[in-house]
Amino acid sequence: MRKCPICEKGELQKVEDITLEISGYVFVVKGERCNYCREELPYEEETERVVSVSRKLGVWPEPLKLYRHLSKSGGGLIFRVPSDIERQMKLDESTEISIAKIGNKMVIEQEG
Repeated sequence: MRKCPICEKGELQKVEDITLEISGYVFVVKGERCNYCREELPYEEETERVVSVSRKLGVWPEPLKLYRHLSKSGGGLIFRVPSDIERQMKLDESTEISIAKIGNKMVIEQEG
């Protein structure tokens, strides 16, 4: 058995019941668990499998870049939030957002 790289006190034991949760989906994978600190280390191939399945399900957090045209309304510019993002982020007309300018980028974040 290998020594735990986290606590350096316990030994890693092979297990088949490590749970990983991504956006409400629970994955059970194989790996190693420290018998002292209980830290879990999934095997790399298991983690790659989870990432692959998560991407297919559309729940793996990847950078999203959309291209939209702005519209003019009441002397200001507006843009539309795509309905799939609206559903994923549970947005509605009462959702408060913040808009920040960072360099030449605009960052929009949901408040609360």
